[in-house]
Amino acid sequence: MRFSKMLIPTLKEAPKDAVLPSHIYLVRGGFIHQVASGIYDFLPLGKKVLDKVRTIVKEELDAAGSQEVQLGFVTPAELWKKSGRYEKYGAELLRFEDRKGNEFVLGPTHEEMMVELAKQFVSSYKQLPLNLYQINLKFRDEARPRFGLMRGREFIMKDGYSFHADREDMIREFNLMEATYRKIFTRMGLDFRVVEADSGAIGGEGSKEFMVLADSGEDTIVVCEGCEYAANIEAAKRKRPETEAEAPEADLNKFHTPGITTIEDLSRFFYVDPHYLVKTVAKKAIYDEGRSEIVLFFLRGNDELQEVKAANAVGANELVDASEEELEAVGLVPGYMGPVDLIRNVGAMEGAPPYHEERAHLNVRMVFDEGLKDAKNMICGANEKDYHIVGADLSVLKDLEFTDLAQTQEGDACVKCGGKLSYTKGIEVGHIFQLGTRYSEPLGATFLDQNGKARPFVMGTYGIGVSRLLAAVIEQHHDERGSIWPLSVAPFEAVVIVGNIKDEAQKETGETIYRQLLDAGVDVLLDDRAERFGFKMKDFELIGFPYAIVVGKRLADGMVELVNRQSLEKRELPVEEAVRQLVETIR
Repeated sequence: MRFSKMLIPTLKEAPKDAVLPSHIYLVRGGFIHQVASGIYDFLPLGKKVLDKVRTIVKEELDAAGSQEVQLGFVTPAELWKKSGRYEKYGAELLRFEDRKGNEFVLGPTHEEMMVELAKQFVSSYKQLPLNLYQINLKFRDEARPRFGLMRGREFIMKDGYSFHADREDMIREFNLMEATYRKIFTRMGLDFRVVEADSGAIGGEGSKEFMVLADSGEDTIVVCEGCEYAANIEAAKRKRPETEAEAPEADLNKFHTPGITTIEDLSRFFYVDPHYLVKTVAKKAIYDEGRSEIVLFFLRGNDELQEVKAANAVGANELVDASEEELEAVGLVPGYMGPVDLIRNVGAMEGAPPYHEERAHLNVRMVFDEGLKDAKNMICGANEKDYHIVGADLSVLKDLEFTDLAQTQEGDACVKCGGKLSYTKGIEVGHIFQLGTRYSEPLGATFLDQNGKARPFVMGTYGIGVSRLLAAVIEQHHDERGSIWPLSVAPFEAVVIVGNIKDEAQKETGETIYRQLLDAGVDVLLDDRAERFGFKMKDFELIGFPYAIVVGKRLADGMVELVNRQSLEKRELPVEEAVRQLVETIR
């Protein structure tokens, strides 16, 4: 291919809204063009990279026994209603009607469609296991699309779905897909981590994310310095925190604390470490069809509520802040909320201040962080203005709901090895889920087992952000001059740059080198444009071809330059030696 014949509109200036290197260099390098908010055209260079990424994904999946299909971009809304996701997915799901009033959605993911396909054609355990995938267009109506391909509305995704007779076989396939994904991202030259993750709107019993490490990543990853443990901040676990701070000793009672409404003020008031304070976070949980309830989440005072964990704990679509009016309407006192069953214990004590019986039966749900299990010598809100409870012993309370609610913090101890945990940033490029029967049961997708009994498929699902990978690669492979593409996904493996196209000797030598590289199987571009030499070199650095052979003034001495884009090292070599070394390096 010749540069002069290709549509490669390189730009000097970055888009005004571009802040990430990937967004800047994909636009400036002529890979993509924005046509609407969060929607991009792929120009010839971008399409070449996209195809190379797709080829790697397809080769590894096919080698693992997966089979490629292609499903419709438009999905009947009825399938989403049956699965229970039509309301739960939220505003990002684009809903519309056709001219006959039939309801559809633009698929951001295709669990429902793939289950329906299996339901039609797989009826016996003898046809299992089965792993089907597609690499297809998706749409997610992002409220604030940004960062180019990193968070667009329209995107290309590989989504795969496996069907099994039992959980054991599904886990086998889940592990196979993890190994396959590792091969895919390694072939692309990416530095990545596999992390434990939250399943989100997809649902299921467990999931792992594949995170490309990059300072510009939107996701915070918790990693252990002593072992391979890694998890998304939304799913990260830790060993139960301990403290050397002295516990406050007091009999169970109410204590007058005028104007003390924060953990910081309470800690100073009692001269007590926040570890021994109960933090109460009130949220309004939103469920399907607009149903809501007030939920109180309880943690130790030095912990922070992880809202994704909290939403999952109560099965909510989302959590929003509860207003003071909403809290007061259910009998709560903002600033002094606490585990309400403690009020009865205090009020039952001889000589204790009076309490209101109805406050021991508030119509609110209470969920406790597992770090509070059997906690003693605690101080918490009394659900009465200007009062806290001291000497609280949570171990005597019955039927409390405990789960992991706290956000893992830097310096916490690893749940696996006890090592120190720290934060890093990552870009999610893949996500695999153990779905179980999350979709097969509501959609009525069953098979007949060995005994002729109908059973729901046990499923796994496996996604890769194919178009997002272009951005992820650049975020990890760039410098101040432009992109630096790894060989496996580069738009061209090398470019032959003719310094002065009007010089016949340079032109002919450039053509000869170009033909020799083509014959050797190198994916090569010939820069034969009638542009200044400096302009061509800047385009080489901006676009990020891995290698260049520069045919310039030194040709008079039989020499050309072999340039490495990664290091920008330049070596003067005889023509034949430059070609030989380039072919050997690439192959």
